[in-house]
Amino acid sequence: MWSAQDVARDEVRRQASGLDVAAVAEKVAEAAVRERETAERLRGNGSFYEFEMDRERLAVIWLAKHAEWQRVRDLMTALGWSVYEPEQDVQGSVWAREREERLAGALATQDAFEEQGREGADELRAEVWLSAAPSRLVQTVAYRAGLTPSQVLAQLAERIVVGEDGTVSVPPFTPSQ
Repeated sequence: MWSAQDVARDEVRRQASGLDVAAVAEKVAEAAVRERETAERLRGNGSFYEFEMDRERLAVIWLAKHAEWQRVRDLMTALGWSVYEPEQDVQGSVWAREREERLAGALATQDAFEEQGREGADELRAEVWLSAAPSRLVQTVAYRAGLTPSQVLAQLAERIVVGEDGTVSVPPFTPSQ
């Protein structure tokens, strides 16, 4: 859910709070070393432990952390701050607010999904495995309609007609949002 920049900005904002310019400069130097080390490991010149996050993500996060520490250092130097205070960092505050809004939105979406699940106790939830040809057709239709394949299948199921002789059919329709 969070980009490397989001992770770096949030972590640097928290860690930098109350640090002076010299301490921030040390963090810039440390981030530069970590960025270089993870890049070397990514190229296969070092080892990663079995349970560490994937190499690419770690390297990108350290690249973003290095850039964010540099931004904080440059901001402090340009504005003559003796200590970093996150509330005074206009750009950092905007990013923090945007991150909080995205988190609130994600949590609201999750809550709505859970509520929908509780409301739909009589509904059927099914996992469908399709062979390659029908799967490609459903994916193509979903893509064209701006839907997920499961939404297309749900719309198909809503339109099922059962004939007197037990035959099942679906009248022609155009999937819609």
